[in-house]
Amino acid sequence: MPVILNDLEKRVGLAVAHYWKTLASQSRRQRSGDADRGGRTAVTGGKQMDGFSRLVTQILTDNGMSDAHIHRDRSLELPGYFRPTKKWDLIVVYKGKLVAAMEFKSQKGPSFGNNFNNRSEEAIGTAHDLRTAYREGAFADSPCPWLGSIMLLQDCEASRSPVKVDEPHFPVFPEFKGTSYMKRYELLLRKLVRERLYDAAAFIVSTEKKGKAGQYEEPAQDLQARRLFASLGGHIGTFL
Repeated sequence: MPVILNDLEKRVGLAVAHYWKTLASQSRRQRSGDADRGGRTAVTGGKQMDGFSRLVTQILTDNGMSDAHIHRDRSLELPGYFRPTKKWDLIVVYKGKLVAAMEFKSQKGPSFGNNFNNRSEEAIGTAHDLRTAYREGAFADSPCPWLGSIMLLQDCEASRSPVKVDEPHFPVFPEFKGTSYMKRYELLLRKLVRERLYDAAAFIVSTEKKGKAGQYEEPAQDLQARRLFASLGGHIGTFL
């Protein structure tokens, strides 16, 4: 059965616009005197990626998965191997079987350096933890769950500029030399998929101005949202 992806680009654009408009709203509240102050909006607001959560839910229901089996607001904890549980951003549990789990991540400037390292460690650790827990029987007789990641990055001079790497003892892999944070995110997501930590990943970039109008770009063909959703839709079809 073909996967249904009606108006996907428009739907992704709406999720991108929700991200930027939500951040703008959070910033206005901070300036009005909310307790959550400073330049930490991108990590403290918690609602800016809800548009992508709704988008995934729409794709799942379009392709036959009942909303009752999709968890995106609560009951998001899954067993880990190296830690008791990990809270994912969206999971699908159908007839007692773990079908899929997803992470939605974003980053805007100006602190790309430290945040990139944190995002990388979290993505690698989260997927490896769940894959190991699955191997050790944490999910009963569930087939191997589908894991996906969507990353939205601010397109700006700081994310596009080449970044120096320190090599005090040994050389880094050549693909990292002279790369920007945008390119590093692309490499990270591609390698996560190639190493089978995630089944699919989508890499989306947008400027703040154009993003509010739902405009975005996908720098890498192999990391397009359409590929991710086609893969997810095909996977859930095996359960229905």
